[in-house]
Amino acid sequence: MKKIGILFGQERSFPEAVVERINQKAEKDITAEPVKIEKILQNSPLDYAVIIDRISQDVPFYRASLKNAAITGTAVINNPFWWSADEKFFNNALAEQIGVPVPKTALIPSRQHPTGTTGESFSNLTMPLNWDAIFDYVGFPAYMKPFDGGGWRDVYKLHDKEDFFDKHSGTEQLVMLLQEEIIFDEYFRCYCIGGKHVRIMQYEPRNPHHLRYAVDQAPSSEKLLKTIEEYTIKLCTYLGYDFNTVEFAVRDGVPIAIDFCNPAPDADIKSVGQENFDWVVETTANYAIERAKAQKPGQDNLTWGEYIKASVAGKPLIAKAATKSAAPKAKAAKAPSKPKAETKPVAKKAPIK
Repeated sequence: MKKIGILFGQERSFPEAVVERINQKAEKDITAEPVKIEKILQNSPLDYAVIIDRISQDVPFYRASLKNAAITGTAVINNPFWWSADEKFFNNALAEQIGVPVPKTALIPSRQHPTGTTGESFSNLTMPLNWDAIFDYVGFPAYMKPFDGGGWRDVYKLHDKEDFFDKHSGTEQLVMLLQEEIIFDEYFRCYCIGGKHVRIMQYEPRNPHHLRYAVDQAPSSEKLLKTIEEYTIKLCTYLGYDFNTVEFAVRDGVPIAIDFCNPAPDADIKSVGQENFDWVVETTANYAIERAKAQKPGQDNLTWGEYIKASVAGKPLIAKAATKSAAPKAKAAKAPSKPKAETKPVAKKAPIK
C-alpha cells in the first residue's frame, strides 16, 4: 500500500478535502492521510510514497524532516531542497533569462548588520551605494519588500527617495527588493500543478482579501490568456515547482510576472471561491496519485527544474524550452458577479505583491 500524506499547519479546508478526494477515488493500493510524525531518525523513511508540503516554509523542523524523507525515496511536493534555495530576486533574474517579462528590480542590503557580523564583514560593499543609479533604474513610485518573503509582510509603497530612506531605516536585518510599480489594466493569478495543469483566475489585489477573486469583466483576449498559460508553464518548468501560483499584472497588453515563488499557495475555499477550490482539490488529488504510482522506493523521486538540470549537464540555460504541446489547455475561471456590497470604484494604483 502506497500512502500519500499532506503536511499542513493551521489551514483546514484544502488539506482535508484533498485527503478525502484521494480516498474517494479508491485507487488500488493507494491511500491518503495527514502526515503523522512521531520521530525523525537520520536516513529513516517516513513511510509515505508522496508528501504534499503546505507548511515547511514556516517550520524548519519540517523542512529538515522532508529532506530526510526525500533522500529515502519519498516524492515531496514541492522539492524541499530547491524550495530552501529559492528566492524572489533570483526568480526575477531567471525569468529575464528565459524571456518572461518582470518588473525592474534591485537588491538592497540590510539596514542593520546581520547578527554576528560587523562593518568589517562588508569590506567588498561600497558605501554609500550608488543610490542615484538604483533609483534611476527602478523609478518611483516603487515597492520595497523582502527578497525572500511572502504573505504581504513588510511591503512598502514608496513615492520618492526620501520615502525610501525613511522606510528602509526600519527594516532592520531584512534584505530588501526595490521594485518598479506596475500600473495594470488586468491582473491574473494562476495555479500550476505538475508543470502542466494551469488554472487562470482573474484577480483583483486591490480588493479586500475575501473579494480578490470577484472580478466583473471578462479577460481582454484569448491571445493574452494563451501567453499567460505559456509563461506560467515555462516559469514552473524552469524552477521545478510541482505546485505553485504565478501572478501577472497586464500593462499595455503585456503580462508581467509579478510573483511566482508561491510553493504553498492559498487554496482556502473562503478566499479562492468554490469553483477554484474544486479545481485545485481535484487536480491536486489526481497529480498526487500520479506521483504515487510513479514513485520508486530507494531512489530520488523529486522534481528538478530545467535550471538545475541544464546547470548539471553543462548546457545553456535556454537549451531546453518548456514543452507546451503536452500541456492541457488552461481553463480561465469565469468571473463571478461582483458582490452587491462592493459598490465603490477601485483606484487604479495599489500595492503589488
